[in-house]
Amino acid sequence: MASRYLSSSFSLVLFIWVWVELVTATFFDGDGNSNEPRVPVEGVPVHLQNHHHQLSHSFPEQDYLSFSYYQQSCPQAESIIYNKVKEWIDKDYTLAPSLIRLHFHDCSVRGCDASILLNNKGGERQAAASKTLRGFEVIDDIKAELEKQCPRTVSCADILTAAARDATVLAGGPFWQVPYGRKDGLVSVGKEANSVPHGQESITELLEFFQSKGLNVLDLAVLSGVHTIGRCTCGAVQDRLYNYNGTHKADPSINPRYLNYLKRKCRWASEFVDLDATTPQKFDSVYFTNLEHGMGLLSTDQLLNSDSRTSPLISVLASQPEIFMQQFVTSMVKLGNVQALTGSDEGEVRTNCGCVNSN
Repeated sequence: MASRYLSSSFSLVLFIWVWVELVTATFFDGDGNSNEPRVPVEGVPVHLQNHHHQLSHSFPEQDYLSFSYYQQSCPQAESIIYNKVKEWIDKDYTLAPSLIRLHFHDCSVRGCDASILLNNKGGERQAAASKTLRGFEVIDDIKAELEKQCPRTVSCADILTAAARDATVLAGGPFWQVPYGRKDGLVSVGKEANSVPHGQESITELLEFFQSKGLNVLDLAVLSGVHTIGRCTCGAVQDRLYNYNGTHKADPSINPRYLNYLKRKCRWASEFVDLDATTPQKFDSVYFTNLEHGMGLLSTDQLLNSDSRTSPLISVLASQPEIFMQQFVTSMVKLGNVQALTGSDEGEVRTNCGCVNSN
């Protein structure tokens, strides 16, 4: 029985690997290689090393980011970050998905450099595309405590990356080791925030965006699974419900019962609706099952199940929850390494995450 299960799991993993290679090679001009720099780390999460069905290539060993980066300079950094994140989420559960989303928005513009946290006029944080982002006060609280314990040591970029991991764990998701050593960026440009996906894109546009960050089709499918928790404003789905593609009708891909539910929930554009209507406060793989049943909230969610490049992955992730959890770890580590500033002449360690250092 056990050997049959392992054989089945291995077959699924092999299928995913071949599928990702095929889609990447087909979609990205021949060899599928990204021109964007990938920041190597010391290794991979310990609990994924030696795992017989790890889905992504291992990271090469380098000195840029390190699991032991703060071991000497601020050994209590991780416990401070976790305790603060827990304190805030215990008071407001909705901050868990908000912190993960804040991390994604940060890494999506200029890489994971905490540029989203800069509160300067004309910056990303003040852009229209960022108006629904939350969690800034959590990061500020963590930073203030770390400055008391370890002045000018722990970067805001590292704090945000670790906070996203801890928020995942506190929501019931998997744990992974975060490699540290990111510097904080010095620049934040509001118009650049418009490039972050907002739920209206085609799969081709999403693939192009992810590939520009050194991520692939599997990362797109898996990271979309963070919509297993969280919510969005009804304004983001009004067209799907009432005027899909200018037809004055609902999107025909929406499950009829789910459509009735959404119309009852979204009488006003300012109302909020859960991204996962089935288990909205549990980090699980039910999001993918929802897609198979026509219950994706955003159009980009539902398109993952209908596009031939992503639908096979959705089927596997829906039927094999453990694969989703394992690959989510790998994809989040990759996301956290996007264009990280690590050189001695790159960026700084801010003392206040909302502004660059005066000196």
